[in-house]
Amino acid sequence: MKQWWKESVVYQIYPRSFMDSNGDGIGDIRGILSKLDYLKKLGVDVVWLSPVYQSPNDDNGYDISDYQDIMPEFGTMADWEELLSEMHQRGIKLVMDLVVNHTSDEHPFFVEARKSKDNPYRDYYIWRPGDVSEPPTDWEASFGGSTWNYDEQTGEYYLHMFSPKQPDLNWENPKLRHEIYSMMKFWLDKGVDGFRMDVINMISKKEFLASYEDFEKGVQENQAFQHNGGRVHDFLQEMNREVFSNYDTMTVGECPKVTPEQAVFYTANERKELNMVFQFEHMSLDKIPGKKKWDLKLLELKDLKENLTKWQNKLASQGWNSLYWNNHDQPRIVSRFGNDTDYRKKSAKMLATLLHMMKGTPYIYQGEEIGMTNVSFSSIDLYKDIETLNMYKERVLEGSYKQDEVMKSIHAKSRDNARTPMQWKNSAHAGFTKGTPWIKVNPNYNVINVEESLKDKDSIFHYYQKLIQLRKEYEVIVDGTYELLLKEHPSIFAYTRTLGNQQLLVINNFYEQECAFTLPESIFYRAKELILRNYSGDQDGDIKEIRLQPYESRVYLLTL
Repeated sequence: MKQWWKESVVYQIYPRSFMDSNGDGIGDIRGILSKLDYLKKLGVDVVWLSPVYQSPNDDNGYDISDYQDIMPEFGTMADWEELLSEMHQRGIKLVMDLVVNHTSDEHPFFVEARKSKDNPYRDYYIWRPGDVSEPPTDWEASFGGSTWNYDEQTGEYYLHMFSPKQPDLNWENPKLRHEIYSMMKFWLDKGVDGFRMDVINMISKKEFLASYEDFEKGVQENQAFQHNGGRVHDFLQEMNREVFSNYDTMTVGECPKVTPEQAVFYTANERKELNMVFQFEHMSLDKIPGKKKWDLKLLELKDLKENLTKWQNKLASQGWNSLYWNNHDQPRIVSRFGNDTDYRKKSAKMLATLLHMMKGTPYIYQGEEIGMTNVSFSSIDLYKDIETLNMYKERVLEGSYKQDEVMKSIHAKSRDNARTPMQWKNSAHAGFTKGTPWIKVNPNYNVINVEESLKDKDSIFHYYQKLIQLRKEYEVIVDGTYELLLKEHPSIFAYTRTLGNQQLLVINNFYEQECAFTLPESIFYRAKELILRNYSGDQDGDIKEIRLQPYESRVYLLTL
């Protein structure tokens, strides 16, 4: 069935780091307005805007104190309404971030809830009795430390899966749920086109928390209680009935710890929940199994092939995949899985080809389209991310790790790698601001920037532009079936997409060593056309035997 969000390419904007219009060092809505023609030139269909709501900024806007107002440092509601209008005039849809697993502790709901145990808003959050020195469980929060924070005013603990300033909402409370639905309608009635839904598979918890005696303490329970709770599908189906069924929306749910089998329950059309989910399995392949993301290991291509193929196959007939390498929580992919020095442009294009030719909706994170890289700040004092700073404190200041080991992990995996300012041109602060940026600019902006990318016809930008154009031109990219080729090959990630008598043959050399691609005998074709390649040169010749150069990608259109 044709649906606009299946045919779209999404561009994520992290507003704090995108473009500053007033010189205060913080990106803002008017800064985004000034760059809409750039997005139109790139060709994207949808913008996902990270939170711009009122917030004290403990977690860069993911701690919301007023869902229906704009943070002053980003602008005004009038600015936002102009942004929506200007996007729609350019044929670009707007998807807002929906953060409803938790609020800020400065949200009026929580300010009221902590006043007394019998306050009408008390049950909007999750409270448990416990001694001041012993939390109800020993669960660990995503940003480190306990998931429980003791509130002296009422002598109870409240649950927070992230920062103590992000208390978790109690979705078991129907009044709370309908407050959220009303807020969602507020934005949809203004004309937004959907929501990216922050950690939405964590909203169902209370069934596991009936009383202190009902569970055993232990690390094993930590994950089981946090994700994919027993009523999450009830809540999402109710949300769909109450809200989404009345609008033409795109919905993508961020779902940590979700499996492909579970993803089908979230995204199968007949279940009326979400359009797609963000999953994180492929983003965990470069960490030591059983350890945290900071415990590094090299990515093995066979693991990536197996994982992405699993997701392609499991959601082939039911559900839909979101396709991403980067976002505001992930390091830069060209530094992570590519080569950000000698082969930055080639490897960035290869990784883009590998992803965008798969079945699903592709997401581009700001700066990905020009090949922005990780940053290696020399001092922990230059980092801003709460997760990074908490990890450093735990591992270095408490003496369990050597500082150089921890800084190596931060340089590889810190969320601040994605949050350095967008690099617009080779001028002060990369053209991001006329003031002092809230976080330092990556020093390589003099080489990697939009201005240079637009001039260079062989740039990563123009390659992404071509990928987006091909998606609009060839139906097989949207709807074709997927099949992995050369499963055991140590260097090549190749696959086909097939629809009717057309087939895409996608070939990617994942490494800097040259290697040979041998066409499997199972592929029979009458005609071929090379529609994309990240190297220039001869486009003719037989495809049965190809010598692939470092990080080379080719996409052939075959007639069967």
